[in-house]
Amino acid sequence: MSTVGHIKDLPTKKLGVTMNGSIELEYVTIEDKEKVIADICKQAATADEIYLASDPDREGEIISWHIEQEIKKVAKKKTKIHRILYNEITKDAILDAIKNAEDVDLQKVAAQQARRVLDRWVGYEVSPVLWKKLAPGTSAGRVQSVALRLICEREEAIRSFKPEEYWSITGEFKHGKSKFEAALVHIGKKKAEIKNQKDADDTVKKVKEASYIVDSITDKTRTKNPLPPFMTSTLQQDAFNKLGFTVKKTMQLAQNLYEGVPLDDASTPVALITYMRTDSQRIADSALKTVRGYISKNFDKEYLPDQANVYAKGKGKAQDAHEAIRPIDIAITPEKANRYLPKDAARLYELIWRRFVACQMKPALYAQRTVELKGGVFTFRVTGSTLIFDGFLKVYKADSDEDDDKTVVIPSALKEKDPVDLTQVTPKQHFTQPPPRFSEATLVKDLEKEGIGRPSTYATILNTIRARNYTTLEKKRFVPTELGMAVTKMLVEAFPNIMNVKFTAQMEEDLDKIANGDLDRDTLLRGFYGPFSEKLEQFIGQDGKNRRAAQPTEITCPQCKKHKLAIRFGKSGEFLGCLGYPECTFTSNFKRDEAGVIQLVKLEEPKMLDEKCPNCGKNLREVVGKFGKFVACSGYPECKYIKQNKASFPCPSCGGEIVERRWRGGTFWGCSNYPKCRFSIFGEIEERPCPQCKAPFLVKKTAKDGSVTYMCNDKTCGYKE
Repeated sequence: MSTVGHIKDLPTKKLGVTMNGSIELEYVTIEDKEKVIADICKQAATADEIYLASDPDREGEIISWHIEQEIKKVAKKKTKIHRILYNEITKDAILDAIKNAEDVDLQKVAAQQARRVLDRWVGYEVSPVLWKKLAPGTSAGRVQSVALRLICEREEAIRSFKPEEYWSITGEFKHGKSKFEAALVHIGKKKAEIKNQKDADDTVKKVKEASYIVDSITDKTRTKNPLPPFMTSTLQQDAFNKLGFTVKKTMQLAQNLYEGVPLDDASTPVALITYMRTDSQRIADSALKTVRGYISKNFDKEYLPDQANVYAKGKGKAQDAHEAIRPIDIAITPEKANRYLPKDAARLYELIWRRFVACQMKPALYAQRTVELKGGVFTFRVTGSTLIFDGFLKVYKADSDEDDDKTVVIPSALKEKDPVDLTQVTPKQHFTQPPPRFSEATLVKDLEKEGIGRPSTYATILNTIRARNYTTLEKKRFVPTELGMAVTKMLVEAFPNIMNVKFTAQMEEDLDKIANGDLDRDTLLRGFYGPFSEKLEQFIGQDGKNRRAAQPTEITCPQCKKHKLAIRFGKSGEFLGCLGYPECTFTSNFKRDEAGVIQLVKLEEPKMLDEKCPNCGKNLREVVGKFGKFVACSGYPECKYIKQNKASFPCPSCGGEIVERRWRGGTFWGCSNYPKCRFSIFGEIEERPCPQCKAPFLVKKTAKDGSVTYMCNDKTCGYKE
């Protein structure tokens, strides 16, 4: 029986954590989980043995502990309750887990509780203060606020970046009938560093005057080793880079592959991969034996190394109890899986399958030749690689392997001291580039490198950052909003420790120590709360005024010419306002250019329409409001008429008109008799009867991928197409 995720948590409307002699947590049943618990307990009351088989990580352990507490209330005295752990859902793995059944790991439970309390303290105690000081809806999070800081600091680095000019010089050389290109690398004993066009022109002139010979030829074999099998972070990065999947999508698909999908037998799901939340690269001996057998049977013998390739077993973290992410049955090839799986699930499975097979193959070998040409003080160099054995590349290519395919052809007849003719010199201007913004893949890579978060939290961190309106995505890259930048600045000033990357990483290590029994839960929590509560009091005490904080700019108010403008945050977003308010009431929308410089944006003037107001006869006009464009009477404020889109059918609750309304989240349809009648429809209206219950309309919902669903608004009907 399934708990369908967590069954208990801290209460939503209060802190739920008290500090007396010990630290006490108040757990409440999660909404809609009463029936789940009751059904499980009903069966447990009659059982002699019970196995708790939730996921093999901290979150899984707390689920087992919570359901165990409920079961103990109803179980028979002699009933045995076991905790079993497995990394793959197969017959052998489950039987082995049952054979090695244990008790719930209370140390792992304590680690999850510590993590939950830390997050609750930061979220519940800091967020209300942010709401009052900055903008409604703002919130803080112990881990996601640090991730947001990385994004904001990267944006600041981009804005402050000053491009520097530099030039490269390429020479085209001729040897016999062959031509090849080489780059200028040294002038005398110094690296060739050319800063401007004058230096480039002078260098080109001198380069043309010299005579050149082949100064040296170096031949060597370059080895390219296979990459280790996937763990959570590397799977998320590769799925983003190769397949374009978001981290959230990757984890949803991986969860399905782990839980099982029907293959030959439609009634029996088959688990295809091992547990997908891991930071380990360990591979079970049985899996190594199987994959080596597969390689031996399906590839020439030179592709199989004499011994299995062994990769690092993680970084000593608690999660290393797991294996790497791998296919459970190597015989289920991508070709076979393609016949049964949905397209995206099949693509992800193929990525995992290929990476795993490749990790147990021999390295790729390249013949690499480096030629240096000398003429006076100038040294040119060209390096060419030829793939002489593809090894693991036969199965899997990393992004960097694409560069190896761009072959440079060097004439094979070249010998040292041979003269070569310079036929052409090409100078090219370049500018240094700012650091790139984070994509989901590169942010996960940095989070992992800095020790922020754990495999189970990467997807949640990224989703929270996006959901809070702290970032937007431009060309799949995170761009912090003005609100995100302001929240980060305020939190860094008020809570330098919480917002410190190293402090957050240390906290993750301490949570692992609790799970391993090396640190007491309450010792960690008390050590955190003392300094945190002091900083919180200082934060609450700052700026005692009720007016929300503004972010000053260097722009002088164009209206009063006395004060600077500041970025403020209102219900409809950010705007510029004069710091002389209320004496000066100037406000303006704004945008930033690529360098981050603020530019004022003039509001769009109302557009007069030919249509007359039905109430007073004046012309209607199109106006831009805080929720977008709408049509209203030009006689406002004397005439308050606003044109509304109306549905052709009456309100099913009271018979009033159904009109389109606007709010911050978009548009919806509601009864014109609001607030007496609260009937509403969220979504577009398709004015055709429901084929099932004959209601006068269907609700149209369009998903992000463009797919459209029509459904009946009456939930008791349940019609959907």
